[in-house]
Amino acid sequence: MASRGPYAKGLAKREEILDVALDEFARRGYDRTSMREIARQSGLSQAGLLHYFSAKEELFLAVLRRRDDRTTAPDEYSHSHSVGELLGAVERNADEPGLVRLFVSMSAESAVGDGSVAHDFFVERYRWLTEEIATDIRAQQEAGEFSTAVDPEDAASILVAVADGLQLQWLLRPESVDMGARISMFWSLLKAGASVRQGDFLD
Repeated sequence: MASRGPYAKGLAKREEILDVALDEFARRGYDRTSMREIARQSGLSQAGLLHYFSAKEELFLAVLRRRDDRTTAPDEYSHSHSVGELLGAVERNADEPGLVRLFVSMSAESAVGDGSVAHDFFVERYRWLTEEIATDIRAQQEAGEFSTAVDPEDAASILVAVADGLQLQWLLRPESVDMGARISMFWSLLKAGASVRQGDFLD
């Protein structure tokens, strides 16, 4: 039991570092963010920070991973996802332009560097995210809320692609792209279209 004290303090410090890093990456961008400054704001030496994260890229990917894990409550995290959580995340993205810009640029770079930390992160992210949302859609099918004529994995993949594509559109035209409204509209159309398709099968 005694070991839980230092362990809990270590987890709390890690969360503090991630909070500081999220703010720094969002405000300054990846290239201008300094590990030294993150360490200073976290009350650590640079060597102390490297005890938790061995490189800036590792820290940034941890920030992105926690961003995906954030629930509708701002200070709660869960490594699970659903359609509703994806819609909420897209809507929140409008308040985090710096992180959206970093996410889009890092995801594009990850497609080039096979075997890099970023590449491996995004490959795993899309696998996990699609599986989680497909599981939710499958549950909706079992509850009679979504047509069984549509493959859950296909629907999940398309929904994630729309969510990420809207981020790029919003960065290019923030004044005319409402990400939250558009992803919600797309999900409503997908559900309605699936119902029509199921009706065609039943005729």
